[in-house]
Amino acid sequence: MAPRPDATTGSGLLERPDASQPGVRVGSQQAALKKGFMNMTRMSAFSSPLLLGFEDIERVLDRVSKGANDGYPPYNIERLPKDGQHGEIIRITLAVAGFTRDQLDVSVEESQLVIRGRQEDDKTRQFLHRGIAARQFQRAFVLAEGIEILGADLKDGLLSIDLARPEPERIVRRIEIDARD
Repeated sequence: MAPRPDATTGSGLLERPDASQPGVRVGSQQAALKKGFMNMTRMSAFSSPLLLGFEDIERVLDRVSKGANDGYPPYNIERLPKDGQHGEIIRITLAVAGFTRDQLDVSVEESQLVIRGRQEDDKTRQFLHRGIAARQFQRAFVLAEGIEILGADLKDGLLSIDLARPEPERIVRRIEIDARD
């Protein structure tokens, strides 16, 4: 009995064995199909020939998608009213109750705002119930080019970081067309 085209694609390129054939191992065929699909290249929205020079954005998106956070610490991002000096201001606020200034680190690394918190267990304390864990965290935010960090503030267990997004200049440049003979 001849193999028939795969029912899902109808292309005839992938063959699905007939389970009634003697000697045909369905599991090995499925493993081969999975392996073949694993070797396929990923198509990107930035692979269009009309989008030139966006490779960096694609790398940033890959980095963001790989950085799976567990949701701790919770955070807010808000837009503040425009300041005549800085343009649009964005505030990131993280709930970091129990952390001191010395246990927090805010830095910019490769166009990312990285916030780290490190707490040490106090070995001298004996807990009857431990509901508040001493825990470490790292949270990263990818920054667009030109974003400026204005400062950070810790108050009442909330770490606030203010960022400024400068107003982009609208530049129009005329390109002269040379005449070639």
